[in-house]
Amino acid sequence: MPFRTIEWKDGAAVILDQRKLPSEEVYVRCETHAEVAEAIKGMTIRGAPAIGIAAAMGFALGAAENRNAATKDEFARRMAEVRKTLEQTRPTAVNLFWATERMARAMKNRSDSSPDETAAILRDEAVAICNEDLQVCRELGKAGAPLIKDGATVMTHCNAGGLATAGYGTALGVVRAARDAGKAVRVISSETRPLLQGARLTAWELCDDGIPVTLITDTAAGHMMKSGGVDAVIVGADRIAANGDVANKI
Repeated sequence: MPFRTIEWKDGAAVILDQRKLPSEEVYVRCETHAEVAEAIKGMTIRGAPAIGIAAAMGFALGAAENRNAATKDEFARRMAEVRKTLEQTRPTAVNLFWATERMARAMKNRSDSSPDETAAILRDEAVAICNEDLQVCRELGKAGAPLIKDGATVMTHCNAGGLATAGYGTALGVVRAARDAGKAVRVISSETRPLLQGARLTAWELCDDGIPVTLITDTAAGHMMKSGGVDAVIVGADRIAANGDVANKI
């Protein structure tokens, strides 16, 4: 894998700054929960799974900051403020709240531990969340790869690749897995207005990973499919209905 969106390194959350792409590959080192909160709020990191991982690491950093609390109750009060700060960054981000709830549950399950011990437990939990995301994305890719034929052209929209996760991707994880299985595959990426996640992010990470990609305007997507130049469309789903219909940005 050529890049990592976010990882825990030497007591900090190290985040690839997506605002700088594609012109610069810059990593931001966050050593406090407030710095992680700012990274989420300012879209240094984006994508539902990646935001969840960042929130978990921010929670762990908050615990490290408060590991010298005089009592367990004081530690718990401070951690409630850490959680509030993180959750206020993106109030509609489901993965963020899932992650903070999981971290809070891990803390509650070890309520008999000292603040210093709890900080270590929460660090390990945050790293586990990150590693689990990588594993889940790889398994998803393996499940989807057989649906991609050799020589296929895949269209995608927005960015549901490694940059939206810990570093492998959901929609693009399928493309990566098909490529890794020895299939020739190329991608058509729509620009994704107005923030150009397709043009700035999807195109960048596919080029970085050596996967052929063609960038098109959003309005050309229908023409490309009608003309027979697309074998499959894989997108990240903002919502999935009970009948299997998916909704993504338009």
